[in-house]
Amino acid sequence: MNKKIFIVAVFIVGIVFLLALLFPVPLVKNGEHAVGSPLNATYLIDEKPVTLVGGKAEVELVPGSATKLKVSNFGEPVYGDIDSDGDQDAVLLLVSDTGGSGTFYYATLAINVSGSYRGTDTILLGDRIAPQTYYFQGNKAVVNYADRPFGAPLTTRPSEGKSLYLQYDPSNFRLIKVAVDFEGEADPSRMTLDMTTWKWIRTVYNDGTIVTPQKPEAFSLTFRKDGTVSVKTDCNSMSGTYEVSGKNIEFKDMATTLMYCEGSQEQVFSTMLGKVQSFLFTSRGELVLELKFDSGLIIFR
Repeated sequence: MNKKIFIVAVFIVGIVFLLALLFPVPLVKNGEHAVGSPLNATYLIDEKPVTLVGGKAEVELVPGSATKLKVSNFGEPVYGDIDSDGDQDAVLLLVSDTGGSGTFYYATLAINVSGSYRGTDTILLGDRIAPQTYYFQGNKAVVNYADRPFGAPLTTRPSEGKSLYLQYDPSNFRLIKVAVDFEGEADPSRMTLDMTTWKWIRTVYNDGTIVTPQKPEAFSLTFRKDGTVSVKTDCNSMSGTYEVSGKNIEFKDMATTLMYCEGSQEQVFSTMLGKVQSFLFTSRGELVLELKFDSGLIIFR
């Protein structure tokens, strides 16, 4: 009987050893906070390390306290090669919430180090700002967002377009704000709706959802001085009128052709336009249509 038990035990140990060889557990470099995804890396927020797991984290503000700092990734990481080493780094927006009325947005980078991602520190964008586009431009990361005018109460809708240009110091993984020569950049105060045909770039919802056109050149808006607007999609064309009052805008009497196109995003796009409430321009030459109830932004360029 004991011999049978011994044989079974040896068999089980052998199976466990074989599984360990076939499916090894990947090692995480905790010392460097380097992992295989930007959504699982460690970042410094207000000089405190925050390790994301699947894009989320909870950190005790005070040991033993029930109040926790909740951090989550906004939207999706955008990839590019900021250090010209041939691999893909990432720029992200992180959102922190302590349970109060504030919702704070931070810009950060995840640097690809030999196939693993190491997070940098973060730069605060503001409380309840409106994120827009973020991307790589050469050896810089660019973060565009809308904020309130200086001194405006937090109840004011973000309407002032801002851009943050970032690099990082490879010796300590700290972010560096880059001073940019703005000669040739757009002046939002001089931009008008009818100055160009606007191409849809993306829509960013406040829950972090991002919708991009599958055919980027297919979707556009053309405003005319007589109050009419033409809309092109990946299927039908639309036309109608628009009314502007200050920074508020409303589309009216929209008519469309009736062709059917399999897989078209036309309905998604037209639904967005029906929810537009206001607009603003950015120094990047973008038109931003703000959705009702602060639910999101449609970005055109």
